[in-house]
This record gives sequence, structure tokens and C-alpha cells, in this order.
Amino acid sequence: METAQVLDKPVTNKSDLEQTLIKANRRAALLSAATQVSRSLTSILDPDELLTKTVDIICDAYGFYYAGIFLIEDASDGRRWAVLRAGRGRAGQLMMQHKHKLEVGGRSMIGACTSLNEVRVAFDVGKEAVWFNNPFLPDTRSEMALPLAIGRDVIGALTVQSVEESAFSDEDISSLQALADQLAVAINNARLHQQNIGLLQQAARRAALLQAGARVSRKITSILDLHELVFDTVETICAEYDFYYAGIFLINEDPDDDGRIWAILRAGSGEAGRIMMENNHKLEVGGNSMIGAATGLNEARISLDVGEEKVWFNNPYLPKTRSEMALPLHIHSKVIGALTIQSEKEAAFSPEDISSLQIMADQLAVAINNARLLHDLEGANKELVRTKTFESIATATGETIHWVGNKAAPIPACVNRIREDLANFLYISKELIINANDEVQIVPVAQLLVETGDLVEERFPETEVRVNRLKKRPLKKLRRMLDIESVLEDLEIIENSGNTILQIKEDLIGPARRQRWRQANVVEIIQDNIKGMALPKDTVTYSIEGKIPTVKVDPMQMGRVVINLVKNAMEAMDDQPHPQIFIAMRQEDDDFIVVDIADNGGGIPEEELTKIWLTFHTSKAKKGGTGLGLPACLQTMERMGGKIAVTSEVGIGSTFTLHVPIYKPGDEDQEG
Repeated sequence: METAQVLDKPVTNKSDLEQTLIKANRRAALLSAATQVSRSLTSILDPDELLTKTVDIICDAYGFYYAGIFLIEDASDGRRWAVLRAGRGRAGQLMMQHKHKLEVGGRSMIGACTSLNEVRVAFDVGKEAVWFNNPFLPDTRSEMALPLAIGRDVIGALTVQSVEESAFSDEDISSLQALADQLAVAINNARLHQQNIGLLQQAARRAALLQAGARVSRKITSILDLHELVFDTVETICAEYDFYYAGIFLINEDPDDDGRIWAILRAGSGEAGRIMMENNHKLEVGGNSMIGAATGLNEARISLDVGEEKVWFNNPYLPKTRSEMALPLHIHSKVIGALTIQSEKEAAFSPEDISSLQIMADQLAVAINNARLLHDLEGANKELVRTKTFESIATATGETIHWVGNKAAPIPACVNRIREDLANFLYISKELIINANDEVQIVPVAQLLVETGDLVEERFPETEVRVNRLKKRPLKKLRRMLDIESVLEDLEIIENSGNTILQIKEDLIGPARRQRWRQANVVEIIQDNIKGMALPKDTVTYSIEGKIPTVKVDPMQMGRVVINLVKNAMEAMDDQPHPQIFIAMRQEDDDFIVVDIADNGGGIPEEELTKIWLTFHTSKAKKGGTGLGLPACLQTMERMGGKIAVTSEVGIGSTFTLHVPIYKPGDEDQEG
């Protein structure tokens, strides 16, 4: 510290004794004041409180008119200023309100003190060349300016002023200089304490942001539905970060009629978000808005005071916004949208907020892209399924037509043969009756045959020619040409073909019929349907394990499944001298009843096991099989919420296993 510069110190006329007593008393008072100030300086860590109490203690303890503390700040233009941070009384309050400051090195006691790092004392301010004539302190006659320094680093200055001339003794200067040194240390300690508190708060904020970001990220990465993802994200951001509003815009890459690209609001928090969504709120990419700039430039836009932001969009639905952050959502270099976050406070976003939210925005972009890809994949899968379904329907329709055609093909020929044979028989009967005696002719049945013969002759004139040819044949050959057995055979062919066509129709349409699910007894359904099949005695054996709960099925459709499987089993055992069907029922768990239908037939080859569920695939073509029964069973069981499976061994037999859903309280009778 440089030696104090004392200006214009006057000569005193008091006696040496009086001077000694005054100095002793003054020294005692200064020691007491210094002790009081030291205690305050070491106990106060809040900078503002420290400075305010110090000026009050100095004035009260030393009996001075005014005291003030300046701290040095650097201006943007490179100049350094000593800014008043605490001042005594009304004058101090007014100067604080007017942001009173003095330039370091300027024409003032404070300016010289802070520039030279030395005490400046003026016993008569009127004669001080560098004294600043302060209009708020018109009564000042003496002033002392003491630098506040840490080593060579001047951080500010202490000014002490009095209404008396020559108010400062050597003891005052020495005591106040010691106090100024302590004050500088205390201010530095308070600043360090505030910095530590700030660092701790910053660390706590960073930890809270990391935790919030982790929670948001977990939600983001766990949601695959795009609509749910964006809505959940904006609500979670507002809840976790305590922001006023959050919204997500996604870019519509198709330009409008004017060639403009728009970022469309896909999710917004709160009531404002709901209204904007209803109004189809959108902002132009590259337009005059934070979102427009973020999406157009692919860079974050942050406004700590939206009133001063040139590209800010003044949204009438968000009138309380004071700070806004717009973060681009991009995949590599492609921008797909933007995230807007808004606060009611100015300068609401710390660097930690910006860093944390940018990381989250990057994760959100990936999640949105994944959700879109999944949606596209699901769409492609649905389209593939639809295409395959149409192909299957087309294949099934073609094969159905083929099957129906095969079964219907013999019918026209059979009908034609029957028609001809019937006409021949009726025409011959008519001629025989006409040539018979009167007793025969008057019989009503004979008359009916004559009338029918006339009708046949009228409808089929070629019958007479055909019968005349038959008359020329010998009896042996005639028997072969006109045989009632052939007529019966044709009728049987027609009957079998008709039944097969009806069966194909039922197998195709049956599983698609509306099912009426209700609580039912599966044991009764199985036993009643098998009883109705009139199988040979002792063919079917039952094993029922414990009490079987009721099931939730369509009894009619369930019965069709049982009949189909038992019928297949019987056909599989055609070559078995002692056919046996074994049916076992048991409860597997809380969800299903298991029904096994086993036979001792020839079994199904392994290569056929995966094909038996395919429509129209059959190994019983020679026996009239259509390949529709088992696929119909599969569809029926799945629609009822059950399952069907098969195990088989060639030469041993096959077992079809049904998983039938158990009826649970609360299940209502319903249609499916």
C-alpha cells in the first residue's frame, strides 16, 4: 500500500495534554469500532448485506456524515467504473437508484484512489483538485477514499465523508485503512462464497436437469406410437423442467400451392396447445418466427427477452411468454421439425438448460424418426398382409371354383341321362296303356300315365324317335340301354356332388359367421355332438380330469370343430379293424381347458403336418376330401380366443389338441 496522500492539513493550537487525551479517547473509540466492524465482516457472507452494514457501522462508530462502498466493473467499451454498491442514508439510497458510478482514473477521489491503489484524503474538499462535487452530498467538507485491494488487485474503494473540515486524524486514517483491508478480504470471501453457492446451485441444477432429461429420455425411448410420443413429451418437459409451454412442430415436406414449406404443430402442452392444434397452427420454415429460423437454418434459436427478438412470432395464445427456445429436430443434416420451449420469466434458460434440452431434442428426433419408421413398417406390413390376403382369396376362389367345377361337372350329364330315360319310360308306358284293354285304360293311374306321356311327347318330340329305335332292339340289349339302375346311379352322383358343394360352402363360410360367445359346458358340447354322429358302439372313450370349468365359446361353432375332427379321425381309421377315438379333457391353467382328440389311424407324415392347415390341401382327395375342414377348425378356434395343434406318428395315430378359453366372471355374452 502506498503512503497516504494528505492535502492541506491545518496547524492546531491545542495544548499537548489536551491533544494526548483526545487522541487516547479517539484511539479507544476507534479500537472499539474496529472490533465491531471486524466481527461483522467475519460473520456476514452475503455481499449486499455485508456492504450495507459496513457503511452503517462506520458512520455510527466513527461519527461520520456519510460512508459509501464502490466496486469496480468493466464496461463493454473497455472503460472501468467504480460503481456505488452501498451508501449511507437517504443520499446513499438516491445515488443507488441513479446507478451512481465514477470512472477509474477519472476526476474524483474514488477515481484517483482506485487507479493509483492509494489512500486519498482531503481535509478541505473545496481545495481538492480531483474532488467530485456530488449534488447528493452538498454538506461534505472532508473526504477520505481508501482502496479495497487484494494484493495488487484493486476491487473497489471505501469513501468516508464528514461535515467538518480536518475531520480525519492520523489514527482515523490508520484505523480505516486497516478496516478497508479487512473489508476487501471480506468482500472477496463473500464473492467466493457466492460463487461457491452458485457452483453448488449450478451443480444441483445440472443434476436435476440430468435426472429430468433421463426421465424424459426413458419415456421417449419407450413410446413407439408417434401421436402418443409427441404429446407425452411436451407434457413431460413442462412437468420436469417447470416451463410455461412446450410444443413440437413437424415439417410437412409437401410444399403448398405457393411453394412454401410449413412446420405444423403436432403437439402442444396445456389449453393453449389444445386450441392451436384444433386451429391447425403452423409456421413457415425459414419464416419470421423462432421455429421458422430453427427449421430453416438447422440451428438453435434462444431469446432471453422475446420483446427484443426480431424473428419472434407474437402468439396470441401464449401472451405470458418472456423467454423462448427453439431447438431443431434433425436426423443427420435433415431437419424434420423443431421443439419450442417457453417461459414466463426473462432469461429463463441457463447454459445447463440449453445443453440438457438440446441433448433431449436430439434423442426426441431419433425417437420420432423411429416411430415414423415403425409406422411406415406397420403400414407396409399391413399392405403386404392385405396383398397376401387378396392373393389367398384369389387362390382360394380359384381353387374353390375348381373344386366346385369338378363336383358339378357330372351333374348336367346325369340330369340329361335321367331326363331321357324318364321320358322313354313314360312314353313307353303311355303306348302300352293305349294298346291295352278298356279295363286298363279307365284306371286313374293309367290315365295319369297317358297324360304324362302326352306332356313328354309335347315337351320332348325326339322321344318318339328314340323309343321307336328302342323297339327294334332285342330284350337283352334293351335292358342295357334302358336300365333303372343307371338312373339311380345318376341320382346318387347328383346327390353326392350337391352334398360336397354344400360342404365346401359351409367350410368356407362357417368360420366367418358371426359367433355368439357365451358361457357353456364344453363336456356337454363334445359329448352331445359326438352322440349325434351315431358312431359304432365303443368307438369313443372319454377321460375327464377333475371338475371342468365352463368355457366361453360359440356352442354351434365349437360343435362343428368337434364333428370335423372326429369325422377326420374316423376316415383316418378306415383300414383299422378296431378303430378307437380317445377324448381327454382337463384344466391346464386359469385361462384354458385342454381337449385332446386322439385316434389310432395311420397317422400324418411329418412333411404333411405343416400343410394340413392350408386351404384346399388334402390327402383324402380320393375319398372326397376338400381340404377345408382343418383350416375352418383353425379359424374358428382362433376367433374364439383358443388354439389348435396336432401331433402325429405314422402307423400309431394322431392327436389334435384344443385350447378352449375358460369363462371368467365379468365376461358378458357377446357376438364376435
